[in-house]
Amino acid sequence: MNRSSLSVIEARYHHSVNVLQALSAHTATAPFDRAEWYALLAGTGLTPLIAIASDAEDCAALALTEQDGRISSLRNWYSFTWRQLAPDGEAGDRLLEAIARQLKTRGHRVTLEPVPGEDGSAERLERAFRQAGWQVAVEACDTNHVLEVGGRSFAEYWGSRPGRLRTTFKRKAKNVETQVLTHFDPDVWAEYEAIYAASWKPPEDQPEMLRAFAQSEGAGGRLRLGIARARGLAVAAQCWTVENGVAYIHKLAHLESHKQLSAGTTLSAALFAHVIDIDRVTLVDFGTGDQSYKADWMEAVRPRFRIDCLDAGQPRAWAPLAKRRLLSRRA
Repeated sequence: MNRSSLSVIEARYHHSVNVLQALSAHTATAPFDRAEWYALLAGTGLTPLIAIASDAEDCAALALTEQDGRISSLRNWYSFTWRQLAPDGEAGDRLLEAIARQLKTRGHRVTLEPVPGEDGSAERLERAFRQAGWQVAVEACDTNHVLEVGGRSFAEYWGSRPGRLRTTFKRKAKNVETQVLTHFDPDVWAEYEAIYAASWKPPEDQPEMLRAFAQSEGAGGRLRLGIARARGLAVAAQCWTVENGVAYIHKLAHLESHKQLSAGTTLSAALFAHVIDIDRVTLVDFGTGDQSYKADWMEAVRPRFRIDCLDAGQPRAWAPLAKRRLLSRRA
């Protein structure tokens, strides 16, 4: 028996995301894993419940929130993913199981989403909660479009795009001027907000959070803020970030009144060229959602999972468990 299997695990809770600073510094691979991201979420009014387990050597955490006995991921619609903050391997698995077991004292239901599967997170969390005695259901809850660059230049990538997209770009690109900033500019951000407000998209849920995120990413050199102008008027804007070889497409919008310019297409091409040829990313991540236009730019689709855990030992879980079983029989 190895020494780590003899370690005493301590499980505990915190209501401040500050406890994630040291842990996320070692385990974060994306902006949505960092303590700073969770701090931004807490700033929107979500109440953090940080579940932590540690032994003499390692530490693991789940960033959660709770309401009416139901516990869920600390996230909002800006979050591409949510996952555990834990070391790899058996040591981290033991800590995650300890957290899952301890969570039975906090609520009858834990729902985790949108969890990625390609890195093993969904399988890992499902296993931890099952071994802790929860009744676990896993289902796909969203779609993630990505582009694996595969060492291509932008010219090589662009040559493989649909003919319709390339023809639109060729005809319309001269109508706008594009600019890609790698720092936060308050005037350009104001243009983005004005474009978004006048676009076809619903109002931003938490615009202050998005602005604060862009400012922080700009300070860290990770922001890629794109703007397209026609005769001096800002008609399209996009917010991307680059981190650990991955470009994340967070927000994009164009003026519906200038739709005929196809400024969004021209600006997207400029940003793809920047992250592929200058930043040398290996992956471009278009976030969640299965909008048809994403297929023109992306080449692969990955699922995002919901892991719904019910504690059969608590009466409040009986009705949703019965409903789950009924739906399973009908499927």
